Amino acid sequence: MSPGDQRATGRRRTLVVILGATSVGKTAISIELARRFDTEILSCDSRQIYQEMTVGTAAPGPEELAAVPHHFIQTIPVTEYYSCWEYKQQALEVLKNLFTRREVVFMTGGSMLYIDAVCRGLDEIPDVDPETRAAVTRLYEREGIESLRLLLRDLDPLHYRQVDLKNAKRVMHAVEICLTTGKPYSSLRTGQREPRDFAIVKIGIERARDELYDRINRRVDGMIVAGIEEEARGLYPLRHLNALNTVGYKEWFDHFDGKISRDEAIRLIKRNTRHYAKKQLAWFRRDHEITWFHPAETDRMIALIREQPEGTR
Repeated sequence: MSPGDQRATGRRRTLVVILGATSVGKTAISIELARRFDTEILSCDSRQIYQEMTVGTAAPGPEELAAVPHHFIQTIPVTEYYSCWEYKQQALEVLKNLFTRREVVFMTGGSMLYIDAVCRGLDEIPDVDPETRAAVTRLYEREGIESLRLLLRDLDPLHYRQVDLKNAKRVMHAVEICLTTGKPYSSLRTGQREPRDFAIVKIGIERARDELYDRINRRVDGMIVAGIEEEARGLYPLRHLNALNTVGYKEWFDHFDGKISRDEAIRLIKRNTRHYAKKQLAWFRRDHEITWFHPAETDRMIALIREQPEGTR
């Protein structure tokens, strides 16, 4: 349906993005709101999409999935390469289908790049050929992140100054693109916003810092009871995969390697999750399209969704 058809029928299509830091309560709120609007939810969590990562990603359980139809929850094996670009293409296709029968669709999660990919778009970065990816991975495994940093500095000095040099995945990806295309990664990034034929409402969920940190600690404790250690042990042979370079798993891998104690692994999971929450909030605070609410303010969230004028973006 084109925007003109939408106006003719009086329908307005709106994507509501429920975002916020890890453990803030996005899943419960998105399910409550989706039930109120009789609609469906797209997950935008870059780890909940993997089939084998259940406990450590706090993926929605059977009751939550039964309450509202979800998309992109545990749909691919952890051994399969999956990119933000692929998510954007697939999510837009799902939205196109859902908007033929739903006026409002929800998307929820804390993966900042996935949210931006759907709402703003991504530059058309080419796929990395398997040989190049394998070569960069071998270099990383053999010599560590510092060699990749130095290589990126030579290949793309501009992106070297901009990228998070502590994030091995980002550095590796930039090097892969440089080697695949023969061009600096920065030269392929235009930052132009892609048009969307649906309205977008961004709702941020926030809590006081002490409350959020307490929820993070209690979530980690709950994961231990639910079997995160056993889940991580089962994934240990695959620890070299980028998908498993993730808080909640890499600390267990260090414990299994004998580098840290079990108690230290648990302490670091809590600490690193708090650090990740701070990083998420810093990213989201730069987006002035987000309206922030306390989790108890669901009526105000509903009012915001319903007051959107037809045709806004």
